Amino acid sequence: MESTTHPTQSAREFKAPAREFDMRFTSTPRGARLARRLVSHRLHEWGHPYSTTTNDTVTLLAAELTANAVRHGHVPGRDFRLRLTVGADPDTSSTSIRIEVTDTRTERTPALAAPTPDAEAGRGLLLVAALATRWGITPRIAAPGKTVWAEISVHPDR
Repeated sequence: MESTTHPTQSAREFKAPAREFDMRFTSTPRGARLARRLVSHRLHEWGHPYSTTTNDTVTLLAAELTANAVRHGHVPGRDFRLRLTVGADPDTSSTSIRIEVTDTRTERTPALAAPTPDAEAGRGLLLVAALATRWGITPRIAAPGKTVWAEISVHPDR
């Protein structure tokens, strides 16, 4: 997969997503785990079976983005929101799957940084950048917070 790592790149909205899943989760490790499982389950229902490259990749992206929302974007008493959409990629003839995770913390914006070799954390966004076709961060307009999103292009053979 081709990766672009431009966190300021804006998310493109599908004109009419073929499929959409949108839900709020408690900003806890349990909420992040449930979100990851529901993403995998929803993709399976939408024709991307468990243990396929597409399901595995999007589930891993969900795991990283939701874990970051819980760890770095947590505001007491506030949930995070996960949105999963599947639609036609406006740039190619393939399908695109986008995952968006929104939290309510504005002062902590994710950034790509290479951790030291002995660091126990700090590699999540590097995985997102490596696996996603596109990814970025979009500030929320109507309320405090941000949305971190990632997209993958899915070709018919996946």
